[in-house]
Amino acid sequence: MQLIGKMFFSSVVLGAALLGAGLSASTAMADDDQVFGWVEKATLQPWDIEVKAKLDSGALTSSLDARDIEMFEQDGEEWVRFRLKLEDQASGEVFSDQIERPLYRELAVRGAGGRDERPVVLLEVCMGDTIYEEQFSLRDREEMNYPLLLGRRTIGHLGLLDVRETFLQEPGCGENATLVPHDPKEQQS
Repeated sequence: MQLIGKMFFSSVVLGAALLGAGLSASTAMADDDQVFGWVEKATLQPWDIEVKAKLDSGALTSSLDARDIEMFEQDGEEWVRFRLKLEDQASGEVFSDQIERPLYRELAVRGAGGRDERPVVLLEVCMGDTIYEEQFSLRDREEMNYPLLLGRRTIGHLGLLDVRETFLQEPGCGENATLVPHDPKEQQS
């Protein structure tokens, strides 16, 4: 009986030590990385439009509210023309402009409504004090709460995600902000 008690005590001490080490590693990681909430303010560059962004770990690719999306050819390459109509959260003004970007790829999305093909373009977004060049699928998100959704591919560049919090980082990218360019070697799915 005494042997069983010693084994139980040793197991509890070992478990506590492992838990403590895991928490220390987690805390050390949190100290090195910025922490973002599940909703943050972001600014789309170069227009400096501040929008609410939902950080969605259930999505791989980020998505942006775009209207009047059309594909066209320019200099032998596929391009996308779309209209942004976004309310700037900082000023309350509506930004509405037609944008043209090279098509980066097409994304096939499968859901309850069936299969949908969406164009993907590279755009820059300021999160915290850093500008990230990321892939954004374009779709009409007018009926959605957030015009900008950031998926895992983008979240992986930011730091840590605290799903219990919102608005932990204020976008502040000036002329000297660090730019993290898109890495074409990233997984395409």
